[in-house]
Amino acid sequence: MPLADIRKVQVIAPNFKRRLSGVTSTIIQLLPVQNRQGQHVASLGPGLPSTLPFIRFRDLAQLWAAPADGQVRVWHARRNLEMLPAIVMRDVLRMKIRVVFTSASQRAHTRWTRWLISKMDAVVATSARTAAYLHVPSTVVLHGIDTVRFSPPADRAAAKRACKLDSAKKIVGCFGRVRHQKGTDLFVDSMIRLLPQRPDWTAIVAGRATAPHVSFENDLKARVAAAGLSDRILFVGEHTNIADWYRALDLFVAPQRWEGFGLTPLEAMATAVPVVATDVGAFSELVETGQHETGSIVPRDDLDAMTIATAGFMDDEPRRVSAAACALARAAEQFSIEEEAAKLNAIYTRLAGGHCLTTSV
Repeated sequence: MPLADIRKVQVIAPNFKRRLSGVTSTIIQLLPVQNRQGQHVASLGPGLPSTLPFIRFRDLAQLWAAPADGQVRVWHARRNLEMLPAIVMRDVLRMKIRVVFTSASQRAHTRWTRWLISKMDAVVATSARTAAYLHVPSTVVLHGIDTVRFSPPADRAAAKRACKLDSAKKIVGCFGRVRHQKGTDLFVDSMIRLLPQRPDWTAIVAGRATAPHVSFENDLKARVAAAGLSDRILFVGEHTNIADWYRALDLFVAPQRWEGFGLTPLEAMATAVPVVATDVGAFSELVETGQHETGSIVPRDDLDAMTIATAGFMDDEPRRVSAAACALARAAEQFSIEEEAAKLNAIYTRLAGGHCLTTSV
């Protein structure tokens, strides 16, 4: 792991939980982009890959001094346990830092969390829905994705064959952890309803069931077998090359019952795949349902609505083709990870007293 020179570090991104989470994934994906844009961002804490620049806990003693090319550093917290030490460093130890907090929560905060947030120098919300739960002013910065990694295939039939899928079939997919919260059962039940009348379609579930959810997955497989669809509703497990699996799809379904933000619809859209998604997380802010349709939004936990919306795309190829083109354009123009990094840098620059924290944005 490359040790960063604390004298040059302008932004610190702490990660104080070893377990992989959405916050950890955000840091892993965002930091390389921020540094490519000229921001000097370093991570702090466990559970991160060796490719990210980092500082050591003992380097924090140097936060009493200003960075080499600025007046203050920015500490970008994404959890309660990352806000608290920053408040102590800034207000008790009088270190030269400003503190940003990113909130992805879509529920009422506890009194303790509200107090911590009230002490921030700036607050970022990952969606308008998240911002509505905050009691302080915030800036909405939607997550972006790597539109190079997630990009459409030159030949979708070849992409299907690469995943050992039948290239003559149209594929509808649901990706993510297999569990009740993610609505995997809603996807499976809708496919059990839809596939018998649509022999040209196959469904895939890509994702892992962790130990507490194995029985849930086994029950779904039993339902599929009882319906005689084990060869058409495929559980393909977890894959590190998930972008390749998106390229094999003709339609994506995001059936979650709850989500903090949710990147899967964006990943599908960037791969030129239309999306049927529930109205949770930021999905309604990602998926366009108007004139430039990229998919449909349906109420959470509503199997009938999901089935009807999914059938509407499965049975209308011109609609799918049009929505796929709009999805690709929307993802590329509005949801690149480079755009997310640039918007965060504007916040950092303001906190640093107008001193620009990048040379290229």
